[in-house]
Amino acid sequence: MFAPGAGRWIGPPGLVSVVLALLTVVARFAGLFLAVDLAAIAVLIALAAFFAVFFRDPDRPPGAGIVSAADGRVRAVEVEGSRLRISVFMNVTDVHVNRLPIDATIDAVGDAGAGYRAAFRPDSDRNVQRQYHLSTTLGPVDVIQMTGVVARRLVSFVRAGFVGKKGDRFGMIVLGSRVDVLLPSERAVAAVRVGDRVRAGVTTIALERT
Repeated sequence: MFAPGAGRWIGPPGLVSVVLALLTVVARFAGLFLAVDLAAIAVLIALAAFFAVFFRDPDRPPGAGIVSAADGRVRAVEVEGSRLRISVFMNVTDVHVNRLPIDATIDAVGDAGAGYRAAFRPDSDRNVQRQYHLSTTLGPVDVIQMTGVVARRLVSFVRAGFVGKKGDRFGMIVLGSRVDVLLPSERAVAAVRVGDRVRAGVTTIALERT
């Protein structure tokens, strides 16, 4: 299964490589010489394969508790006043589809920030970003997609008013970067540490305080 919009990335290099390969085979059987660079075909096939891996979107049953919104590695677990921030850095090899960490209604979706700093830098939280403000049984929860040096395309699958379940897909970031989940600290306690590997919709990143 692929993420929405994957076809316009996978299709062109895949289609061109197939057409060139077929033309080469036909020309060879016809005894004709066709000046097609086999290395170029190989590059196109590799590019299509890369995008196919990059845009993969496997079905996943949701995990327990409050789950990660992104695949990747935990880069920060911080209490900031009344909010618990859990930040995940996404590598180019990770699944890039983002998922709701909890059952929620999306109250608003808004863009903010400026610049494209490396996602691992402390000041990257000022980068161009897309903020999803959620109403949940825990209270207000924010999920923030952030750009990076290379990853500058934020994609939303939903709009304000969307009512979703934990693990539902809400968007993706093309070519990596980071996703932060901000929870009310009086209602949630972190279940991960910096450096942990997490999977969107599956890995428990926080638990509700009892």
